[in-house]
Amino acid sequence: MGKPLLHINNLNIHFNSEAGDFHVLKNASFTVNRGEIVAVVGESGSGKSITALSILRLLPPSAKYSSGNVLFSEDGIQEQDMLKCDDSTLRKVRGNRISMIFQEPMTSLNPLMTCGKQVMESIMLHQQVNQNEARHKVLGLFEKVQLPDASGMLTRYPHQLSGGQKQRVMIAMAMSCKPSLLIADEPTTALDVTVQKTILQLIRNLQQEENMGVIFITHDLGLVAEIADRVVVMLKGEIVEEGVVNNILNQPKHPYSKALLECRPALHAKGSRLPVVNDFIDAENKSIVGMDAKNQSVVGDFPDAKRQLFAVHNESTVGLPSLEPAYNAPPLVEVRNLKVWFSGKKNFLGKALSFTRAVDDVSLDIYEKETLGLVGESGCGKTTLGRALLRLVKPYSGSIKYKGHDFLALDEKALKPLRKDIQIIFQDPYSSLNPRMSIGNAIEEAMQVHALWNNKTTRREKTVELLEKVGLQADHYYRYPHEFSGGQRQRIGIARALSLDPGFVVCDESVSALDVSVQAQVLNLLNDLKKEYGFTVVFISHDLSVVHFISDRIMVMNKGRIEESGPSSEVFNNPKTDYTSRLISAIPGRKWG
Repeated sequence: MGKPLLHINNLNIHFNSEAGDFHVLKNASFTVNRGEIVAVVGESGSGKSITALSILRLLPPSAKYSSGNVLFSEDGIQEQDMLKCDDSTLRKVRGNRISMIFQEPMTSLNPLMTCGKQVMESIMLHQQVNQNEARHKVLGLFEKVQLPDASGMLTRYPHQLSGGQKQRVMIAMAMSCKPSLLIADEPTTALDVTVQKTILQLIRNLQQEENMGVIFITHDLGLVAEIADRVVVMLKGEIVEEGVVNNILNQPKHPYSKALLECRPALHAKGSRLPVVNDFIDAENKSIVGMDAKNQSVVGDFPDAKRQLFAVHNESTVGLPSLEPAYNAPPLVEVRNLKVWFSGKKNFLGKALSFTRAVDDVSLDIYEKETLGLVGESGCGKTTLGRALLRLVKPYSGSIKYKGHDFLALDEKALKPLRKDIQIIFQDPYSSLNPRMSIGNAIEEAMQVHALWNNKTTRREKTVELLEKVGLQADHYYRYPHEFSGGQRQRIGIARALSLDPGFVVCDESVSALDVSVQAQVLNLLNDLKKEYGFTVVFISHDLSVVHFISDRIMVMNKGRIEESGPSSEVFNNPKTDYTSRLISAIPGRKWG
């Protein structure tokens, strides 16, 4: 058999900072063989990416490799410790024998270089070829990763490509030197399910053709079911479980593995409360635990404790009023023949010669207290439609009525009272928050603009109340956005949207890039707040399993038009169009889950 392709042996990593010394990776050990895909799973902060970056020594200078080895063996005979080799050897290995696909291709690609030139640069660095030969190789790679108009892609810049296309360029670059080991760090996060499926199949095909070893890092166990041979589960810098994919997914032994599996919305009835990791893990004993109605622990073997715990979950919302959509009343929002077109090429007089029809003749009704799920692939028009409903983009034609008011005909003065009543929760809360403003001030600002409450003291009290309502603490008022995790920042976005007591909220991909457990927390929070405040929601997402869980109705968009709509379970379980069927069949791990 020989030596494994990669052997990480008792690796320990510390980070030194002004706040002290942090032990971020603890005695990590696992192997990757040739022709094998090993998935490394866990939540943010579990140590997945640190493990991957340590293989190529890409961690910052503050990282200290305290002990252990990262042994790489291409031929199965000789081993090379990546932590001890010199810089010259390391440069020959990086991008050549070991390649990496990073999570966010837009930040990994040079915005000032064409996509073709960037891949050519990698080839010419590691292979003795001239520019023409390198260009020919890049063209072949672009065709291999199924980029449309491969020759045209050579001269395009990253901003001219979609997310899926940029990720294909990154894969082409990683594969350009036929590496023995490929590290894929969350390569499909926030991509559409259909694009995600093709990227997974592409990685699998290339891996089989080249007999590569692959480390696939993800927090999505559905993806693990689709692509991996073995699974490594990480929690707080430690490997807590490892094994063959079917064993881990069907008979997990560690409570954390079981918790990750149970957090997925697809496993739970609509309207029920999703379990989260903390429901299953006692931080000290690492045992399954829940809290009963008297706030006492429920501990035991997985099946029994799970049943007790779910009973507690379902009882926890009994005191809240039921939220039934008012389908018998007039619609809260009426949209008729809405068109949002963006001009393309213009003549020398500035007149548009062509248009991109982002939203093309859409009509729909949204009823009070309902959650309408809006789904589709990137570019289908769902985000543009959501923003048009709030008048954040200007429609080309059509009408929008909110509570009977002609929303598009109102001037800014008449619009201001309605602005208070309609809010949006953005996909990326970090970019929607002012980094120089404390979160308390960011939430208060909205109240101040709309002249809510009499004074700053009252507004501060209301802000603290909202922070606690969304699961944060009063002393978080003075902290800044960079001091919070992604899930916490999403809670801040929710608190800010609710600070004006809106009647209508648009959630734009608000859980798409979150860990499965954090996603469950945010979905539970949204359901609880909906029951308490009674607002109406348009929930935009490309994840049909999430939309099915949280929505009363689903509307599927394709190329700017409504492809299909109906009750959530009906659309999800009995789709009427091929497009919807394709979206549902592309959900990762659906057959397994």
